[in-house]
Amino acid sequence: MSLIETYRRTIKRKKEELSKLRSSKATEVGKVPSHKKKIISAQATIGRTKSVATINSKYREIEREEKKLAVIDKKVSEFDKKLAKIEDDIIAEEKKLGREVEREQKKRDTAEKKRMADNAKRMKEVNGMLDRHNKMHQETNNALQELINLPEKITVLFMASNPLDAPQLRLDEEARAIQETIRKSEHRDSVLFKTRWATRALDVIQAINEENPTIIHFSGHGSEDDEIVFQDNQGNAKLVSKEAIVQTMMSTSDEIKLVFFNTCFSYGQAQAVVQHVNAAIGMTTTIGDEAARVFAAQFYSAIGFGYSVKKAFEQGKASLMLEGIPEENTPKLYVKNEFDSNELIIVKP
Repeated sequence: MSLIETYRRTIKRKKEELSKLRSSKATEVGKVPSHKKKIISAQATIGRTKSVATINSKYREIEREEKKLAVIDKKVSEFDKKLAKIEDDIIAEEKKLGREVEREQKKRDTAEKKRMADNAKRMKEVNGMLDRHNKMHQETNNALQELINLPEKITVLFMASNPLDAPQLRLDEEARAIQETIRKSEHRDSVLFKTRWATRALDVIQAINEENPTIIHFSGHGSEDDEIVFQDNQGNAKLVSKEAIVQTMMSTSDEIKLVFFNTCFSYGQAQAVVQHVNAAIGMTTTIGDEAARVFAAQFYSAIGFGYSVKKAFEQGKASLMLEGIPEENTPKLYVKNEFDSNELIIVKP
């Protein structure tokens, strides 16, 4: 039983006692007029009679009635004391009850505040979960939309430059290896491989305008100053700056998804062009002929199987390790900030 219920029962019991005492007091007080009437009647008789016996009898009667009144007064006084005590008890119990009710109300208020806080926390968690689910749903929809929007066919534009006054590279072997792996891939009919040889600087824009490629592949030499080596009109080396390459990517086809710099020291160029294309691959240092060929061939094979850019990149590195070519850390993949290379797919599966 709670304290509140205990106090309420005590107060009820005390009030019942109070009611009984008041009733008993009223009963005693109700006897007073009868006794006083008898005294007045006896006094009147004494005033009228001369009989000594009658007078003495009436005095004795008055004395008896006065004693009865005294007894009544004593009882009434005792009733008053008891009534006062019970009234004090009731006041004390009511104070206790009030304090306990207040304490219980505070407990309820505290519990309600906690419940509301817990509900708010749960709602926040639910909303957070819904937001995460909505975000995941949106990302899934975006990924599906990306796949839906992928072209039925993509074009890989292979631009090679092998100046006469520079060490000669076996770029034809690289092109042949790439073309062979694409031919063996699952979605070979979705990939067109176009080549441009002895590429001069101005040939780049012309080739992009003609072919509208999805992937641009530069093969040849690069410099430590973030330059790519093309050929001039005499077939000799012509250095083109990173800024010129970036400007070219920005001003040409919106269909370009990936730029592959298979040239030495090209990581700076790759890092810069991802401001305008989804992804780019560059080399952190020099790269050998064989490493360039093996890495590129496996990369395009994976792309032809409908794998993501990230998976294709990792397979290219794996192929170098399988061939025992210790240059797997030379290629570097860069992507735009909003893209996940694991979800960046170029060939529609």
